[in-house]
Amino acid sequence: MRALRENAADTVLSSLGTLGRAARSGFVATRVVAEDLARLRFQWREAMQQAWFLITVSALPGVLMAVPFGVIVSAQVGNVVHQLGANSLIGAAGGLGVIKQGAPLATGLLLGGAGAAAIAADLGARTIREEVDAMRVMGIDPVQRLVAPRMVAMLFVAPLLNILILVVGMVAGYIVAIAALGVTPGSYWESFGAFATPVDVWVSLIKSVIFGYLVVVIACQRGLEARGGPRGVADGVNAAVILSVVSIAVVNTAITQVVTMFFPTRVA
Repeated sequence: MRALRENAADTVLSSLGTLGRAARSGFVATRVVAEDLARLRFQWREAMQQAWFLITVSALPGVLMAVPFGVIVSAQVGNVVHQLGANSLIGAAGGLGVIKQGAPLATGLLLGGAGAAAIAADLGARTIREEVDAMRVMGIDPVQRLVAPRMVAMLFVAPLLNILILVVGMVAGYIVAIAALGVTPGSYWESFGAFATPVDVWVSLIKSVIFGYLVVVIACQRGLEARGGPRGVADGVNAAVILSVVSIAVVNTAITQVVTMFFPTRVA
């Protein structure tokens, strides 16, 4: 029992320490980005290169994830709504499901998987090769040179990927509703327009940006803290992906509760 208590205490303290370091890293990186933008010395070229890399590793998987997600939402919701005799509400239920939960969650999971792994692996490899230490010796801030461009790139790519998944998911759900469930096109879009509001889209975009911010902070922090050679890099990548996914799930629950309180679904 004593060993169990000590292990639990060490785990809690280690988790709090990791949370504190990640929060500090995020604050410092955000401050550096703001200062570089204000002084017109931000590395836009590096940021655009990182943004293009993130797009190449996440755009196609995003489309492939959006199609089955839209189909599943329309099929499951359509079966329930059909039993209630309210086929005209399939558009509203399916569309809101994709906008409010499907698109931002899929965006966060893709960025937390492909994006976090790529960033953590890159920074981890630089760390174990002592490139980061060499930067500090030469007076170059690693946060300014490595973290800031990746943060801006992630915040730029996240809403774009969210919009892509949103559009593809809704089109897939629409096709299923028309072809398999017998819903008329006019009824589908009329019910969707009656319930959906611009606030739903803005909340979806804001959630994707928040998820992207969490992913890039966690990935950069785990990459810069990599130790112990290639095994340390692998552990850092694994931790970055797991922490990103868990953080996204927790934050999404909190945001959903807050948004539901202040912006309840409009009844047509």
